Amino acid sequence: MTVGYGLLALIVAVGGYLVYAYNALVSNKNLVAEGWSGIDVQLKRRADLIPNLVETVKGYATHEDKLFRDIAELRAKSIAGGSVTDQSAVGQAMSAALGRLFAIAEAYPELKADANFRDLQDKLSGVEDEIQLSRRYYNGAVRNFNTMIESFPSNFVANFFKFAKAEFFEIGDAAQRETPKVDFKTR
Repeated sequence: MTVGYGLLALIVAVGGYLVYAYNALVSNKNLVAEGWSGIDVQLKRRADLIPNLVETVKGYATHEDKLFRDIAELRAKSIAGGSVTDQSAVGQAMSAALGRLFAIAEAYPELKADANFRDLQDKLSGVEDEIQLSRRYYNGAVRNFNTMIESFPSNFVANFFKFAKAEFFEIGDAAQRETPKVDFKTR
């Protein structure tokens, strides 16, 4: 009789753990989805600001057609969505293109003084900060989810129910991770 109760207790404990592990995996998967949604919202906000910013700069720098086309193409790719890796690459390219756009703006004092341009620049800076915050949240959720998938014994539950590891939203290559070199020497 004691062996029967012991076996029953073991079955209940294992069953309870399986339910707990499954629910924890689902919860972490939902946190990853929530994190990606936050990034997606911020990328959309940035994409919505870009046409006004480009039009404002176009009024002053009409000879930068290639850059304007590049930004328009990147904006279209950003809106189209895609995998985390694709969106990360598009986001990095967009940041670089916007950096070039702001570098062009430096050559036009009237543009830098334009209230609309300054307002758009401030809004874009705020959105970029929000993208970074959303990225940190998402990557933290991915880390927790992937750790649970790889940890013993929850990895058995994850494999049985076919939970797949999530991708981090990260900077692609080493060159983009480097700190920019600033040279204040006059030539």
